[in-house]
Amino acid sequence: MNHSLQKICEQVQYNCHVADARHGGDFTMCTYLLKMREYFRWETGAGIRDPLPKEALGKWLQARESLWEELAEADYRPLEIGGETFDPFDTGAINEALEPLGAVYSAGLVNGARAHFFIAELLHKEAHGEACALHLCGREYARCLTAPPAMASEAGVFLRREALRRYLWEKYESWLWSRPDNALGRAFACYDFGSDPDRALDEMADAELAAAREHELGEFEATRMLGGGWNEMLMDLALTPAELMARAVKDHLADALRTLPMLLEQGFEPSIHFYLGNLNGMRQHLYPQLKAAYEAWLETGDLAPLRARAGVDRERWHRLARELLDLHGLHGRKAAEPIRRHLERHCREEGWA
Repeated sequence: MNHSLQKICEQVQYNCHVADARHGGDFTMCTYLLKMREYFRWETGAGIRDPLPKEALGKWLQARESLWEELAEADYRPLEIGGETFDPFDTGAINEALEPLGAVYSAGLVNGARAHFFIAELLHKEAHGEACALHLCGREYARCLTAPPAMASEAGVFLRREALRRYLWEKYESWLWSRPDNALGRAFACYDFGSDPDRALDEMADAELAAAREHELGEFEATRMLGGGWNEMLMDLALTPAELMARAVKDHLADALRTLPMLLEQGFEPSIHFYLGNLNGMRQHLYPQLKAAYEAWLETGDLAPLRARAGVDRERWHRLARELLDLHGLHGRKAAEPIRRHLERHCREEGWA
């Protein structure tokens, strides 16, 4: 890494620390400790299967939490690149400045209106239509505590292979604790984790990168379909059950537009298992029929129930999303409870809950 890029990465990491100082305590203790363990591995360059040095990890945790206390009231800083100053959320302009350096940057708001930043090696960039650029990211130079494997925003789609690889290993380690007979276990069984875990992880990361790509392109399409009012609504719903429900509706719309058609057309069983294995929480609550169609496939080997489900529900998710926007237009900042009630009522009337 050249000196100029290193200085930029230091600026981005500062803003990452500020974001973590504001939001690092939002997780349950168990989730927080798992995320901090993974963050330590990334920052120190430890392998994902290397044993963790308890004393060094303990000291690092204390130092990081002290830093966050110092930055609790700090503001995000603009980025200085090539003599120009950029707002840290101006992803498009920053990426234009970074492209000659072979780097890619993303900034935005994730669940709960939490700010999020990262900068990484740019492996590949491709255009999807006039308005969307897809960025494949390699080695990550600066990042926050939370590292979503893929993201979509007005600035395009960002696929983080390194973050995805770490995410998959965490899923595998969690499954190993009790080895349940479930969709995730069936996905992992398709790869040789027992004899060659590194190769298995690479193969799985490549496969799931394709699924993540389709989901994020679907997110981009859904955003254009729903308009700017959707993000305004999410800001007003932040940190409420309605926010989680609205995000789940849009995720299902994105998957109905691109992810499920791709998975079912290819018939790639490991990724179908993994997709259903990750359909939990609010997404499963709002869409139990998909799990029922998956179980029918397991019994018969026929993908027709899954194909039928995906086709039928595409318009349903779009209609539901529009109904949420209408409720937000009617109730404004007080829309959280009407939206929650509307979705719960819909589930009951459709026999989904």
